[in-house]
This record gives sequence, structure tokens and C-alpha cells, in this order.
Amino acid sequence: MCGIIGILCKLYGSKVFNKPLGEIIKESLINLEYRGYDSVGFAIIDPFTRELVIKKSKGKIREVERRLGFSEYDGTIAIGHTRWATHGKPSDINAHPHVDCTNTIAIVHNGIIHNYMELKKKLIAKGHVFKSETDTEVVPHLIEEYLKQGLSFLEALRKVVRELKGAYALALISIYEPDKIYFVRNVSPLIIGLSDKALFIASDIPAFLQHTNKVIILEDGDFGYISPTEIYIENVNKGVVDWKSKIRIIDWTPEMAMKAGYPHYMLKEIHEQPIALKNTLASLGNEVDKVSKLLLDADRIFLTGAGTSFHAALAGEYLLNFMAGLNATAFISSEYMRFRKVFREDDVLIAVSQSGETIDTLMAVREARKKGVRIIALSNILDSAIPRESDISIYTRAGPEIGVAATKTFTTQLLVFVIIACRLAELTEQEDKSTINRVKNELKNINTITQAVTVMYEPFIRKFSERLARKTNAFYLGRGLGVPISMEGALKLKEIAYIHAEAYPAGESKHGPIALVEKDFPVFFTIFDDELKELILGNIEEMKARGALTIGLIPKGFEQAKEKLDVVFEMPRLTPYTAIIPYIIPYQLIAYYTSVARGYDPDRPRNLAKTVTVE
Repeated sequence: MCGIIGILCKLYGSKVFNKPLGEIIKESLINLEYRGYDSVGFAIIDPFTRELVIKKSKGKIREVERRLGFSEYDGTIAIGHTRWATHGKPSDINAHPHVDCTNTIAIVHNGIIHNYMELKKKLIAKGHVFKSETDTEVVPHLIEEYLKQGLSFLEALRKVVRELKGAYALALISIYEPDKIYFVRNVSPLIIGLSDKALFIASDIPAFLQHTNKVIILEDGDFGYISPTEIYIENVNKGVVDWKSKIRIIDWTPEMAMKAGYPHYMLKEIHEQPIALKNTLASLGNEVDKVSKLLLDADRIFLTGAGTSFHAALAGEYLLNFMAGLNATAFISSEYMRFRKVFREDDVLIAVSQSGETIDTLMAVREARKKGVRIIALSNILDSAIPRESDISIYTRAGPEIGVAATKTFTTQLLVFVIIACRLAELTEQEDKSTINRVKNELKNINTITQAVTVMYEPFIRKFSERLARKTNAFYLGRGLGVPISMEGALKLKEIAYIHAEAYPAGESKHGPIALVEKDFPVFFTIFDDELKELILGNIEEMKARGALTIGLIPKGFEQAKEKLDVVFEMPRLTPYTAIIPYIIPYQLIAYYTSVARGYDPDRPRNLAKTVTVE
């Protein structure tokens, strides 16, 4: 996820804003920095020479402001970008904007172009020279190619839109049409801002809210341009769009706008999970085969992480055991010292870290490397410390996660493990083909499944959490893959709602924990559609006999459990391998709304930080 801003002034920039246009671009990007912060850049058309001026650099905006010299540049038209790397590591050359061979077209981009390699090869064969590792750079070269054929810029853009595959939002400027900003939206958000003195195009409303609250929210398939005298929008499926009927007034404060209208980043990020899953699924390529080969050749497989990432690693262990029949063991990364005499040269360690900087996980990686262990990194941040010290890196595409409590990074980590386990199951033939094919089909729709679960249960959870907010303890029970999901559910409740919550395998109920259960003690059950679901019925009975308030996430149609439980969330009937992804969403929402009901700020849980970089 990246931040885009384009500004088109009806007068010279400093006459409109009382400061140079470059300064306004900088301020807009600061308002979008929550969308990405590994590099920044802008392009402005010099009003005197009519040339493109490109300034870009690795680093956060405030860190590179002097080098970029925002305030030195003025004019009437500019685009800017703050980046969250998806293709190509964070670097000066990979920073946006990107240009064509003639340096006459500049582009900024948010999203992923899935077929960029195919397009890039064709363009190279025609003599185009590429400078970066990004997928973005194919677009200005494609436009350049079509302009050579005599097409207008709009005609060239129309052809490009039909060629690109993926999720993307684009803003382009060219010296050939110095009074227009062209744009495209497909999946990734893009919004036009309207004022008397300037027009804006941005990936989110905070970019320009201090200047106008009048907007047009573009739809998937929309493309066109803004100019001082005209707005033109066309849709690939619907033709020319009547944009005047789409004007809306946004009644948001700037802080609300940064959260897209949500009261907290955590809730926003829960709702972003469908697109995060879609982007992650679409971005995975041959690295899955490389990882699978390394794991197949391993004598033993270890997985490690901290907090939520450990729960993802534990789910990965279960998936590799259940689906592929591999010898996999997960451990909490801070306990890496006990494996010093265990690691061997033929082992592989999968290190899971959202930030790629978690110190305990990094130390586990270094200890394993001393013994010749091969390392696979699973991270959300390109070129971070753990991926740099690994043999193979595989990335989620969740975008920046501002909330301290991990949500979308967890579901995308689970998705990666399901895909790897599915591939390994094909190679080891430890799972029947019909199940593997079912998992693949479920994954194709995982974004719509998660969206449906969120929409279905959020209103009920908001009310139910008011009841839960009065409790002081809770248990989360599961069997098999239900254990790591229960653990993550309990972690969410304790870290943001400050309710003591413990998770353990349901079969352990009678071995001690049940002694704490009394009337109305909340007990959550995570039940998947597998051979273990019948066993958990007895655990429900044990808890009900002690007066517990029993809450269950169950597969749709599991009537025996439905009859026994006090509160039921009927979930989509999926294989347990895929179900782990949508099942965590009700637990995330329960934790969020319980925190709010108790009067806490879920974005700022006490004593916690987003990334732990000290031992």
C-alpha cells in the first residue's frame, strides 16, 4: 500500500496556496505517510522549461526533505508518492515517480501489476530500457510505445488499462499535455478532490482534506484526466461517466480522514483484510516453489516468531504436519537458546516477523545460521533485517499496519502458510487431490469470504461485547488448527481489552484450567469442520456443567454444537486448512469492541509497542 497525490492548480501554485506547490505536495504526502514510508518522491513540470523535474529518495519524508528540496519547486502541476515497497527493495532508484525512456512521462502507482514481467519482456524486445526493479515502470513505457504509434495520450491510456492485470491506482503527467493529470483506478482506491482554485487526485482523502472536502470517489475500471477546465472520467465497462452526480461532501476531521472514517486504525485494518489477502494471493509467484523445494529437502523444519507471528508459525506447523506430513516444530523466538544444541546443517528455519526486525526472531535466525541451518523469512516489509539475513524471503502484501494489535498481517501470514502447505501436499501426496483442489478453490474466494464474515457478524459483536466487557477472565479452547487460532483470539482480548484470557487445547480442560470455571465464565470454542469437531462436544458439556457462558465459532450446519452453545457464530463451511483465515475475524472484532466498551484506545494498548527491537 502506497500514498499518491496529484495537484493541478488553476493558477501558479504559490498564488493558490501562499506557498510553493512542492511544499503542498510534501504536506499532502505527510498526511498519507501512514500508507507507506520507505521512500518518497515527486515530479513537477517546470513552468519555464516545460521539462519534468523528478526528485525521489529512500527514507521517510521528514528524513529526506532537505535532499528533495520540496519548497524549492513551484508550478501548476505535480504528482507525489510515499512508498510501501512491493516490487523492488526500498532504494532511491525504486522510489516513485518512474518515467519512460524519453523522460517526458512520469507516473506514481499504488498496488501491484501482476503481468508486469510479461509486459516488460515485450517492451525490452522493442528497445525500451528499464532503470528500476518495480512493476510500475512498465506503464510509462507502454504509454510511450503507443504514443509512437500516433495515438493520443487518452487513447494510449485506454489501451494500457485493458492490458494491465492486478490491483492498481495510477496518476500520470506528461510534458506533452502539461495541463492534465491522467489517472486509473482498479481495486486500489483513488479519489478526486474539487476546489475553486485546484483539483486533486489522491489515494486517500487526508491528502487534500485541509484544502477541500468535496470529492469524487472513483470506481474500479475508471480512468481519465483532470484539467483546469475539464474533468473526464471513463469506465472500461460503462463508457463515459457522469461525474457531477458522483460529487460528495465529506464531513470528516483530518484525523478521521486518515482512518478513512473509522474511529480507530485497528478497525480500519480489520476491514482492510479482504484487499490485503487479495494482494498477497496475487503477488505470490515462484518463491512458493523455491520455499517448497527447500522444505522438502530438509531433515527437520523449525518455525519461529513472537506474539501474533508465533501463532502464525504454530498454524504453519499444524499445516505442514497435517497436509504435507512433514516434521515441523514451532517455537517462541525468545526461547531460541534451548535449540543451540539441536539445530543441524540439514534443518530449515522459517522465521515469521511482520516487521522483519523483531529482535528475538532475528537472534534465533543468527543462532540457527551458526549451525548451518537454511533460513526462510516471512515478513511484511521488503529488505528488512530478517529477510536480508535469510536464504529465501517470502512476503505478505498487507501494507502498513498502524494499529499495535496485528490483524491483517496475521491473516496474510496464515494465507502464505496455507499456500505453501498446499503446494507441499501436492508434492508429498500426503493429502488427497480432492481436498487440495477444494483448498485452492476456497483460496480464490478468500477475500470475499472474509468480507462476508465481517459484514455478517460485526453488528452482533458490537452488542455482545458490551456484555463481555463486564468480565474479568475468559478461556479460548480448540483442537488441532483451532489451537493457534484460539491463542490469537485470547491474545487480542488481553492485549487491547485488558481481560485475562487464556487459550489451550480443549482436551486439557480437565487437567487443571476447568477449576477456574464458574457461573457465566466466558469460554470460547474454535471448531472446524474436521474429525476433531465431535471430540469437542464433550468439552462444551464439561464447561456448561460448571455454568460457563459458552460461545462457539462452528461450521455452518453443525447442529449438535449449535444446540449446546449459548452463543453461536455459524461460519462458512470450509476445509479447516482455509477456515483458519476467516475464523480469526470474529475474535478480532470481539477484542476491538470489548476494548471500546471498556473505554480503552485499541490503537494504543498500554505497555506495548508495534515492533520489539530490544531483547
